[in-house]
Amino acid sequence: MNMFILAAGFISLFAVLGHFAIGYKSFLKPVLQSSAANIPKKVMSALFHYMSVFMIFTTLVLINAGLGTCKLFKAVDEIVLFIGILYCGFGVAQFIIAATSGIKMGLVKMFQWILWLTIAILCFIGIN
Repeated sequence: MNMFILAAGFISLFAVLGHFAIGYKSFLKPVLQSSAANIPKKVMSALFHYMSVFMIFTTLVLINAGLGTCKLFKAVDEIVLFIGILYCGFGVAQFIIAATSGIKMGLVKMFQWILWLTIAILCFIGIN
């Protein structure tokens, strides 16, 4: 059992739950109900669901890798590294967007960067 990777998996699970409970209601639904054109709305809906699929699958991989039960891949550490790199990229992008958004307390209100970077760091620690 790898507690660092398992912790990354459970933080990811928390993010998945937040994505569906808060993300849909607070972010996607207002966009879909806006006066924006139909194609951008559909694209935003697709992006939301792409992220949903990504988050669910990476959460399952991380939890199983942390438990030592991930039989889907031969090189589990390399998959965990790849997941960590992706979440690190998400975190850096979210941080930059929040920091330059002009929104008062943007880094707090757009807090997802904290989750993404925490998952990434735990992945990196867990494979070393």
